[in-house]
Amino acid sequence: MPTDLLLFAGLLLTISILLSPLSSRIGMPILLLFLAIGMLAGEDGLGGLAFDNFEAGFLAGNLALAVILLDGGMRTRAESFRVALRPAMMLASLGVALTATLTGLAAMWIFDLPLLLALLIGTIVSSTDAAAVFSLLQGRGLHLNDRVSATLEIESGSNDPMAIFLTIVLLNLISDGGASPWSESLVLLLQQFGLGALGGWLGGILLARLLNRIQLVPALYPLLVMAGGLVVFGGVNTLGGSGFLAIYLAGVVLAHRRVRMLPAILQMHDGLAWLAQMALFLILGLLVTPSELLEVFTGGLIVAAVLILVARPAAVMLTLWPFGFNIRELTFISWVGLRGAVPIVLALFPIMAGVDNADVMFNVAFCVVLVSLLVQGTTLTPLARWLKLEVPFGREPNRRVPIDLPSVGDHELLLFSLSGQRWQDPVPLRTLRLPGAVNLAAVFRAGELLFPQPDLTIESGDVVALLAANRHVDELGQIFQSHRRPRRLEEREFFGEFVLNGDATIGDVEQFYGIDITGYEPGQSLSTCFARSQHGHPVVGDKLRLGPVTLVVKAVDGDQVTKVGLKLHKDR
Repeated sequence: MPTDLLLFAGLLLTISILLSPLSSRIGMPILLLFLAIGMLAGEDGLGGLAFDNFEAGFLAGNLALAVILLDGGMRTRAESFRVALRPAMMLASLGVALTATLTGLAAMWIFDLPLLLALLIGTIVSSTDAAAVFSLLQGRGLHLNDRVSATLEIESGSNDPMAIFLTIVLLNLISDGGASPWSESLVLLLQQFGLGALGGWLGGILLARLLNRIQLVPALYPLLVMAGGLVVFGGVNTLGGSGFLAIYLAGVVLAHRRVRMLPAILQMHDGLAWLAQMALFLILGLLVTPSELLEVFTGGLIVAAVLILVARPAAVMLTLWPFGFNIRELTFISWVGLRGAVPIVLALFPIMAGVDNADVMFNVAFCVVLVSLLVQGTTLTPLARWLKLEVPFGREPNRRVPIDLPSVGDHELLLFSLSGQRWQDPVPLRTLRLPGAVNLAAVFRAGELLFPQPDLTIESGDVVALLAANRHVDELGQIFQSHRRPRRLEEREFFGEFVLNGDATIGDVEQFYGIDITGYEPGQSLSTCFARSQHGHPVVGDKLRLGPVTLVVKAVDGDQVTKVGLKLHKDR
């Protein structure tokens, strides 16, 4: 009965949502929890539901991934492309091919398969998963330096075309007995990347113009973005391009063209992306038969080990080393090659194509995803902290209310609810160092509106309302932190005792602090020193050892370092 199916689906979603807080408490990726609930509901689990409609699973997988990529694109900052576009694209193309080749060769030895079938397994598990990466990077309270986070986000959002291209090429070679001309493969590659990039860019521009010109009820703007994104996704796929790349780029374009009601759109799409992730992993969990996993579990573990410990690190080192990443950054990017829904969705291709051993490929891909989420996902946070890749960060406002009037520009109403140890004692408003262009509009206490006078104190439980441009959101988030930062992320501990301008020279530092710095010209500015050491793209948190002092980038404007922290002690 349809109503029974709706009841079952509703129960699965409800259970998943209610159990989601458990994920953060035990350090388990929430996507793994959704996957496990789907498996428990399946034919070998407590639910006993026999679900083997791979076509429906493929359709649901594509739809969910489109929603997730659109949301991820809208949250990717323009700054990320300045820092990480070239390395991320190298990793998303050549890196995927290297990962697929090395993993495929291992699969050929492990399962005694023909070369093409083994390479198909390597290709299926070769791309990182946007859903897993976005979920873990945004949901773990981590704020990594921009070089690392931007590379991971752009790579995970743009590496699907290469994986899909390689999968289709190998399927064609297998079906034709290896006789397919390579010229057709080259045309397919150009179609996937070219049409995907062009369609995403044009689609994003047209959708942004439509949003800014049409007058709608506020609640309809997020729905229009979703519908428009799916048009871009489906249209590019129909033309033979990569719909995944197109919808991700459409989201990026939307986020950086001052689209009307963008904060409200993002808030709505955050919920839609969560719904897509839950539905996707629940359906994929239903598709797998756990008893069949046991037949390939040992081999799947070995494939996962080769992928995680050999293939991914080798691909990262070979593709990113020329771009100036240090060994700590390369280590972390190598480890965060998270596999999620994409390999399982790709594993449906050979099943629907009727390829021999397709069930083995699907189960191996599932094993790899389980190992990746369980091993890599649970160790992401401690590894980032051990490698010292975190930088100080601020909280997000509790509410961001856009003011939909042309004369207001990009100003918004921001609401911060005060809580935590930092606000236990009353703080006078006059002591807050707000940016000059920010206006404190009101303070709310126990349902009452208080006029913000200098002598008014604010404390835990109050809600502070501010009018500000969106460029000040990060700075305000640091001012209205709920909890004190860990000692390692406190301003003085992280950036040092002194703050210098980026245009200060090496000679200025030597003269003012009475130290001798060798290896640098006295007339060189600190900004120039960082630009040279970081291949022209410094980010907050970059460090430079100059004799007895350590310099730490505190603020950047484009590729220009504007503020530098100075530590007189040894860097830990």
